[in-house]
This record gives sequence, structure tokens and C-alpha cells, in this order.
Amino acid sequence: MANTDQHPWVKNYQPGVPAEIDLPTESLVAMLERSVAEADGHPAMEFFGRRTTYAELGNQIDRAAEGLRRIGVRAGDRVALILPNCPQHVAAFYAVLRLGAVVVEHNPLYTSRELRHQFEDHQARVVIAWDKAVASVQAFPADIAIDHIVSVNLLEAFPAIKRLALRLPVKSLRATRESLTGRTSGATAWKELLGHDPIDPEHPRPAVDDLAAIQYTSGTTGHPKGAMLTHFNLYSNALQGEAWMHGAEYRKEVFYAILPMFHAFGMTLYLTYGIHKQGLLVLFPKFDPDLILAAMKKSPATVYCAVPPIYERTAMAAKEKGISLRSCKYCISGAMNLPDHVVELWESVSGGLLVEGYGMTESSPVALGNPFHPTRRTGTIGVPFPSTLMKVVDQNDPTREVQQGEPGELLLKGPQVFQGYWNNPEETAKTLLPGGWLRTGDIVTVDEDGFTTIVDRAKELIITGGFNVSPTEVEAALRQHPDVVDAAVFGKPLDRGGEMVVAAVELESGSELDEEALRAHCRERLAAYKIPRRIVQIQDTPRSMLGKILRKQVREQVLPTL
Repeated sequence: MANTDQHPWVKNYQPGVPAEIDLPTESLVAMLERSVAEADGHPAMEFFGRRTTYAELGNQIDRAAEGLRRIGVRAGDRVALILPNCPQHVAAFYAVLRLGAVVVEHNPLYTSRELRHQFEDHQARVVIAWDKAVASVQAFPADIAIDHIVSVNLLEAFPAIKRLALRLPVKSLRATRESLTGRTSGATAWKELLGHDPIDPEHPRPAVDDLAAIQYTSGTTGHPKGAMLTHFNLYSNALQGEAWMHGAEYRKEVFYAILPMFHAFGMTLYLTYGIHKQGLLVLFPKFDPDLILAAMKKSPATVYCAVPPIYERTAMAAKEKGISLRSCKYCISGAMNLPDHVVELWESVSGGLLVEGYGMTESSPVALGNPFHPTRRTGTIGVPFPSTLMKVVDQNDPTREVQQGEPGELLLKGPQVFQGYWNNPEETAKTLLPGGWLRTGDIVTVDEDGFTTIVDRAKELIITGGFNVSPTEVEAALRQHPDVVDAAVFGKPLDRGGEMVVAAVELESGSELDEEALRAHCRERLAAYKIPRRIVQIQDTPRSMLGKILRKQVREQVLPTL
């Protein structure tokens, strides 16, 4: 299939979508600077009602870049970002790239332990962090050398009147303030970084093939793997997205940035594609239906991409409050399976099709999608994006393609495919095959038109709320509890899509299961979405000849009892 001149799936593209894109020849910095010059006074960002123009964003980026240069950031250095969605995140991302340095995105809800493993790998010495996350970095052991921490206060990006209101001695306002900001010491304030003159316009810029970002992904090993994405990879995926959303107009689209920008989907959707289209990014630090529906009244969304639970909750809240979602034209669901009832509900209240797509961090991330056209097929992850090839192979022999319709492992090839894992040639060799083919680890079937359906996940990752959870990582945390001998962690499919994290634990003799105590133990070591929602005790644990717990057999044994 991958070697034919005319791929069968192209005929199902929305009319006007090309089979191939023109590949980028310049960096994301050049793209950003063109958007700033062309959009100028057009709004680039909106945050709790406060707008920032493209000209203002460009100025912030140039000042932040100069501030970073003065504290020693040079081309090729890694700079860690630990930020929710906020205006400072957009400026920081491009300020790092302006210097030719490399962005390393992190989840700001991660514990110090979780962050530490990634920092041990990428060894960034400069960190730009939400002030609530600064303490997690400062808690690193002394062998992780951090030279500078730049602290970001979200309230500084609020409209002045809302900042003042949050200072009032009202319990609900105090709770909001405390959820958005924290006290820090020993860090440089973001506004100090902006206190410099803009960077010299002649300062060297990165090239299209330079490394732009390291995005961490969970594998079955549970060890952090940093996917290396170049300017070419990320810019290519933005251009593929532009081709797919045929009809989207420059300076006309309103992107609701609900998905976190530290996630590959959010990074490409907002930080690259959204900026390339010179759109308005309406930024939300977390998903809140009330905030979203309030924003709809002022700046109705045209691009609303999310995960199924967010679509469902938004649609139900909009129906309940009588607020229109008819402006939403481009709606892509990713990261987890999209149930039919969510599609029907969303399309009953919005003005566009809700289509499912597929991607992974290693493909920048989007590789397949359903067309924004009646040819879309619900229940599938769609067809390959422009300039993307796929083939389906024997999982145990990736050199052998399976027959059409037969299950096999999905392989991808295209300009968005990553360069390998940071400092990990062994895993790179397992994942990137000769010829540039990316092993996805997902078992799929493909019909005669190229529409692809996932039938199994070889990697055993659990997808909850759109985030990947490594079972191995959760098991390792549980084993650190003195009552736990061993653990098997797996996902239980939910009716509404996605999975619930379930742990089956084998306990020391004489110990009794205390679910809440084990969850409290996990909270000290893991982000909230990784905490098992159900913990059950097992005995006579199935094991391999080497003594390794057989997760799949445990799952089959426990699932019927839940």
C-alpha cells in the first residue's frame, strides 16, 4: 500500500486537501516572525478576557530571548518549561527557539520525583516554571544542577480589574487566587526577564533542521524517553494540519487552547499551527466549562480540539445554559477512542463535524485523521495526512506486510516523524526502522479505502483523560509501599471513552488492603491522573518463568470482578 503512486485514501480527502504538502524550508522562528509582521495589531492571545496583539507578543518574545541570552542560554542548550496554558508559555516557547536553544516541555502537575527523572535525562540548567511548580524543582537533589529558575505568576497576565478583584478578602476569590499562583523565593521573576531591550535583530536564528523540542513520552519500560523534534518536524505537522483544515482563514480563526501546550497535540495545534494561521489563541490554564462558555460569548471558538470527555461536558453545559456552540467548525478528537454518543451530542449543538484523529509524540504528533467531510467514518482513526505514508506489518517481523484487512502493527513515515530519542540509541533503533519508518506499537486493521481502526495497543499504555499512563511507572510507585509485594496496573475501558487506572496488588502476609492509604502513598510520587481509582488485592499472582508478573493475565482475572 505504501509503495503505490496513488494511495487509496486520497480519494476520501475533503475536496481541496492535497495529497502532498510543500515542505518547510525555514524554522519556526521565521514562521513566527512572519506572523508577527503580517498580523501586527491582530489579537494573538486572550487570557481571562485580556488580549495581546501579535506585535506585543513579538516584542515579549524578543525581550525574553535577550533576558535568556544574558543568563547564559546559547544555541543547542535545553531550557525546561513547566507551565500551564498562559501567555507567558507562548512567549517563552518562542524566546527559547529564537536563541537556537531547545524547548523541553513538562507537565506542571508532576511531582518533584517525576520531574527529576526527566531532568536527569535532558540536563537542562535553565527552567521557566509556573510559580506553583518552582518548589518541585528546588526540591531536586544536589546532583541535578540548575543554574537559573524563572518564575511565572499567571496573575500578571490577567486584566488589571480581575487582578484587583482577586485581592479582595472573599473566600471564593482567595481560593481562585491560591489555585493560580504560589509563593516563591530564590527565583528570577518572568517580568525581570522582560525588562531588557529586545534581542539584536542580527543575532543568529536556528535552521530548519535544528532540534526545536524534546517531548517526553511514556513507554512500557516506564523510563522517560525524550522524543527529538526538529523545526522541520513541527513546522511540517503544522502545514499538514493547515492542509487538513481546508478553508480555515488567516487572522479569522479562534483557537480554544484547552489541551495543555506541554502535550504534543496542544503544542502543534496552538503554538505552531495556530500561530502560523495568525489566529487568536484563547488560553485556559485548565478545563473549566464555565470559563469556556463565558469566553464563547466574547470570542466564539472556530477551532475546538479536545478529548471526548471535554467534548461531552462542554456540550452538556452549553445545552443546560442555552449557550451556542455553532461557531465551532473544526473539531478533532484525539488521545483516546471517540464514542458514537459523544459525536452525536457534540454535532447536535455545534456547527461542525467532530472527527477522530491519531498521533503520537514521535510523529509531532498527528499522522492520521478523519476528513472534515461526509466521507469520514466514525469508529476509525481516519486516513493518513498529506505527505504521510503507512503500512501494516507483522508485529514480530516488521519487514513483512500483512494482507489488507488483517491485523498488524501500524508503521508511519513522513516529514513529521521524529529524529530519535534523546541519549537513547537503543530505543531509537527499536522504534525507527531503516527507511525512516516509525513503529507505533499499535495493532490496527485497514480497509480497502485506507480507513484505519485500532484493535489493540501493543504498548499497554493506559489512556485516561487524554494522557498516557505507563503501568510500569505506577507499579514501581506501589512497590515502594512496605505492605506491597508486587503490583499489576492496567486500564479498565469506560463507557464514555478512555480508561480508568486499576491496580491489582499482592500484599505482605498479615497486611490488609487499605485503598486510600495506597492512593495517598501514590500521590506523593505520581501526578493525580496516574493514581489508581480502583485497587484490588490478588493472591496466587500469575507470573512468567522468570518470575515477572503477567499483567495481561491479571487484567483478565480482575476485570470481570470490577
